[in-house]
Amino acid sequence: MTRQPRRAYDPVQGPRTRRWGTPSAPHESSIAAQLAAFCAELRFADLPRAPVERAKELLLDFLGVCFRGMDTESSQAAVRSIRALSPPGAASILGDPTGAPAAWAALANGTAAHALEMDDVTARSSLHPGVAVFPAALALSEELGSRAEDLLVAVAAGYEVTMRVGNALNAASAYRRGFHPTGVAGAFGAAAASATLLRLDAERTAHALGVAGTMAAGSLEYLSDGSWTKRLNAGWAAHCGVVAARLAAAGFTGPSTAIEGPLGLLRGHSDSPLAAEATAGLGAELQLMRVSIKPYACCRYNHGLIDCVLQIRRGHEIALEDVEEIRLGVLSGGALLVAEPIEQKRAPRNVVDAQFSAAFAAAIALARGGAGYRDYCLAAVDDPVIRGLMQKVSCYRDAKLDAAYPDHWPAAVMIRLRDGTTLEARQPDPLGSPENPVDRAGLEEKFGQLVDRPFAPEVARQVWSLPEGSVDAILRPFIPASEVGSSS
Repeated sequence: MTRQPRRAYDPVQGPRTRRWGTPSAPHESSIAAQLAAFCAELRFADLPRAPVERAKELLLDFLGVCFRGMDTESSQAAVRSIRALSPPGAASILGDPTGAPAAWAALANGTAAHALEMDDVTARSSLHPGVAVFPAALALSEELGSRAEDLLVAVAAGYEVTMRVGNALNAASAYRRGFHPTGVAGAFGAAAASATLLRLDAERTAHALGVAGTMAAGSLEYLSDGSWTKRLNAGWAAHCGVVAARLAAAGFTGPSTAIEGPLGLLRGHSDSPLAAEATAGLGAELQLMRVSIKPYACCRYNHGLIDCVLQIRRGHEIALEDVEEIRLGVLSGGALLVAEPIEQKRAPRNVVDAQFSAAFAAAIALARGGAGYRDYCLAAVDDPVIRGLMQKVSCYRDAKLDAAYPDHWPAAVMIRLRDGTTLEARQPDPLGSPENPVDRAGLEEKFGQLVDRPFAPEVARQVWSLPEGSVDAILRPFIPASEVGSSS
């Protein structure tokens, strides 16, 4: 099967005659209405250079983690299901010869991009915006034939909404309720990005956000057995965002108070929501400037710990058999994810368990001097040396660390050796955060390792040249060559 050609899209702009029983326009003071107005009014000419450049960096990072993530069993299962559920379409599934309709391509790419735990991440909202926003924006851009500058605007809008809704959700509170902020807030961001590409006005964009509110989902129960649903949470958010915007474009309505209403998102998903965070400073510095790039293939709450272990390892010759104890200072906001219960975290059963184990993160970093996607594999999970080191790990909470959270994610590590020597390190901001960034050379190195194809340098060049060039030209190399000629 080959892809269907793109068709020009004319957004639904029919008469807005009010009939009995038809909901009124979104209330202009609601959170959804304010975010929608921001998105509908955003233009490429309004974007300062720094956010444009950051959007390109995040795009390159997304392409790398998505392409490599497509190799995982969970991603392949998602693609097989999509083939059974949908016909071919104009949007690319990275690494796959046959396109899909935008909503389904977004599901596949979002699920794949979240598989490695190397996708971008935020501090205050504690979520992964890129795996919800980019799959929706790229797929719909292909389907619509959008310009590259339109994609960048949609990405800025999508990140803004995802992160602001996530800020209001209060991640630590949402975690306690069992919700995954990426899946919950990501649906709103994907809807915002999609509505922007569809050129919906503020009223219809607000309806898209209202529809997204009834679709937003994401459970943390994967922590119980290491199953794949965390990965699906990202893909589902991207899928729902496209569907929500398409529904709104066709005239479907959603509640204007979907976020802060008495039965809305914040009441349903958090015990301690921070509603004002959703709109505070809206229109000032764009949220995407606060996004972190992940150098390690695990939960972000482990990254500061890995930095500390690597710092100790670089400064001292340590024989693994001499290690008596490893104490990890973890943030209370992430303890549920990576440190508790400690007996379970010392005994991961699969890669997902390992990705969410502070004990594994410390052990793999100490034993191998790294924590990349190749280190997070079943062979490492079953390695008796790693297993032995994990039994020596304990985790504790520290009020001094928590004082900087959520804007900063510090960590502390102490390693005690058999002769009584103690080695300590602290990390105020994990590598990849805005305060401790990875430069473009580092981004290209990560991208090259993940893609590992001759076309990788050219894709990076095209991304850096945006908005010159096209979305199609960037994505085309990721389509198997045998199908490229028949896919456009």
